[in-house]
Amino acid sequence: PAWLRRLCGQLLSERLMRPNGVQAVVRGIMEGTGGDTDAETAAMDWRKCDAVAKILASCPQQCLSLEDYYKHVCPQILDLLHIQDKLTARQFQRVATTTLLTMAKEHPQLAEKYLLQPLLAPLRRCSDA
Repeated sequence: PAWLRRLCGQLLSERLMRPNGVQAVVRGIMEGTGGDTDAETAAMDWRKCDAVAKILASCPQQCLSLEDYYKHVCPQILDLLHIQDKLTARQFQRVATTTLLTMAKEHPQLAEKYLLQPLLAPLRRCSDA
C-alpha cells in the first residue's frame, strides 16, 4: 500500500541522514549475503549491491534539498571504503563504487564536490608537494 511505502521511505530517509546511517542501512540490507563462492550467490550479491547503491543515490522526497542530502550522505559513502573486515569490505566497496558512479552520472557537480574532491584530496596534496 502507498501509505506503507511512504512510511518506509520516510524511516529510511531519516536513518540515512543520521551519523553512520548509511553503514547501518547497508549492513541491514546486505546481512547474510556473501561467504559462498558459487556463481548464483555471487550474482545475487552483485544485484543486491546494485539495489543498495540505487537507494543511496536517490535523494528522498523528505529531504530539504539535493545538496543537503549529498552533504550528509557522501562522506558516509566514502567511509564505506575503509571497512576493515575483508568479506564485509568487499560488499561495502561494491556498494560505495556503484553509488559513486550513479551519483556522478546523475548529478556530476554535486558528486564532484562531495565525493570526488574528498576522495582525490590526498593525491592532490602529494602532487602539490
